[in-house]
Amino acid sequence: MEDLDTLVLRTALDWHAASQPVVVVTVTRTWGSPPRPPGSLMAISGRGETAGSVSGGCIEDDLVRRLREEGLDAVCAGGRPATLRYGISADQAHRFGLPCGGTVELVLEPVAAHSRLPELLQACLQRRSTERRLDLRSGAVALQPGRRDGLPVLTDDALVTHFGPRHRLIVIGAGDLSRCLSQMALSLNFEVIVCDPREAQHAGWSLDGVTLSREMPDDLILRLQPDARTAVVALTHDPKLDDLALIDALQSEAFYVGAIGSRQHTALRRDRLREHFGLDEAELDRLHGPAGLYIGSKTPAEIALSILAEVVAVKNGIARPAPRAVAEGKAVSEGLAGSGGLPSICAV
Repeated sequence: MEDLDTLVLRTALDWHAASQPVVVVTVTRTWGSPPRPPGSLMAISGRGETAGSVSGGCIEDDLVRRLREEGLDAVCAGGRPATLRYGISADQAHRFGLPCGGTVELVLEPVAAHSRLPELLQACLQRRSTERRLDLRSGAVALQPGRRDGLPVLTDDALVTHFGPRHRLIVIGAGDLSRCLSQMALSLNFEVIVCDPREAQHAGWSLDGVTLSREMPDDLILRLQPDARTAVVALTHDPKLDDLALIDALQSEAFYVGAIGSRQHTALRRDRLREHFGLDEAELDRLHGPAGLYIGSKTPAEIALSILAEVVAVKNGIARPAPRAVAEGKAVSEGLAGSGGLPSICAV
């Protein structure tokens, strides 16, 4: 499974290679409650096929209608990019499924050789962050190394957008919980790598779209060098494996590093990492342990949901302590259990 940007770029290139007219549409700015955030992409072929989206569907339908009825040359005069706005009036907002008064601004770009989509796609696949500058007067494109994330910047002359690598999840340990976590992460367009050197865990463990590594966890982390779009979650309960991954992951750029285990085992792990491996308090404070948000989960699927919810929250900039982490939730629930308010056994 590809992330949405990669899918749009690849599909646009396939259509262009088949000699179809193709337009790439970018959401540049929004006002009100946007159906899709700035930076969202879609591609439209000359046959009216679409990949990606810029709204709930109504704007896409209108764009396809325009291209079919008016033609590409009319929508993008002279083969140059064009800027459109939808939803400026309350009537338009209702027509296009936007909140009343909401506005979506789009740039429509005809795909040509100077669009440099093959180079951009290759950069995304190689996990290279790229800044793309589209000249609105000529359609020429310049690519250069850039930030991993950033809102589009639209001026009278140019549109600057940022393309970062696909978000990646490295899971230490192959088991039922790993399978559930991997399946959920795939549905959110994460690239998923499961690492487990134990031969006994490999039998019968396979999942389409997931890479299974037999390396030692520290070797894998050192080889992949987790970047700021990578999360690492240790699930084996075996310090010989989990700790090996955590030592290097906590010193990497990974945006999330977590491990399952009780609060007592988490405290012991912190002590081990501090005393025997020299991690400082700032590095240890990056560890999410026990991993996950407190939802009272008990089954592997529920625990996976708890962990991935925290991963997504951190990815989206939701800082701790809100939402409630597992350790806090357990402490509160155990206090209630002691007073007769809840059962005494609570999971993640």
